[in-house]
Amino acid sequence: MNVYETVTARIIELLETGTIPWKKPWVSSEGPMNLISKKPYRGINSFLLNCSPYSSQYWMTYRQAAVKGGQVRKGEKSTAIVFWKWLDSKVHPGEDDNEATGKIPLLRHYNVFNLDQIDGITAPEKEQPTYPFSPIEQAEQVISNMPHRPLIQYGGDHACYSPTLDCIKLPKQEVFRSPEEFYSTAFHELAHSSGHESRLRRKGILEPSYFGSHDYSQEELVAEFGSSMLCGFAGIEQQTIENSAAYVQDWLKVLKNDKKLAIVAAGQAQNAADFILNIQQKQ
Repeated sequence: MNVYETVTARIIELLETGTIPWKKPWVSSEGPMNLISKKPYRGINSFLLNCSPYSSQYWMTYRQAAVKGGQVRKGEKSTAIVFWKWLDSKVHPGEDDNEATGKIPLLRHYNVFNLDQIDGITAPEKEQPTYPFSPIEQAEQVISNMPHRPLIQYGGDHACYSPTLDCIKLPKQEVFRSPEEFYSTAFHELAHSSGHESRLRRKGILEPSYFGSHDYSQEELVAEFGSSMLCGFAGIEQQTIENSAAYVQDWLKVLKNDKKLAIVAAGQAQNAADFILNIQQKQ
């Protein structure tokens, strides 16, 4: 039995044992927020800003930056976020001509810049727990040897892969509770990136899908199985496999506990792991 089969069998075995709580592998700082109002961004805005290629959690409009004495650097591009503006409206609910006041939601957008894009403004000092990070040579080689590897940027409080930018965003290594958990997270995003149109052209990456949809959920299974297989190759799966099984379990709930889909995803994950390890090119 090879490493891939061993890891898959172990995850399926753990799934059969019952509920396993998933634990976020890094210590969270506060998410993206407006530097002036100190209000955190919510919903889709939090997702949009977390997945941007910047390390600071602070954002502001061009005008806010200017008022605070800063200057957006020439050539920097803004990030669009949305908000609902509620407008007063009068409605006539019936024939009795009784008027009732109500609100009409109007979707608006505006542009913000990350503090990394602005000169002249210093971020507030903030303490965040950190852990000693010691690179694991075999795991480092997995990352460095991936052919046509996407850009990897560090910072923020979110791990994600953007197919549009072909860029992976990871929290800084020292906020992970262990080096093994850092590599497990990095491998998950590398597995996602293997589906890019310039690599394996996987449906879950090529075709836009909404959070929680069947395709989105199955792509998450592929990425987590791929991560576990790469951890097995690097010899660190014993420290991470239980959390991986918990993550798979959560997405299987979305897929109505269809464990057959886990096997399908594991097959796609093998292709992803082979690509990342450059096995196809060597054969």
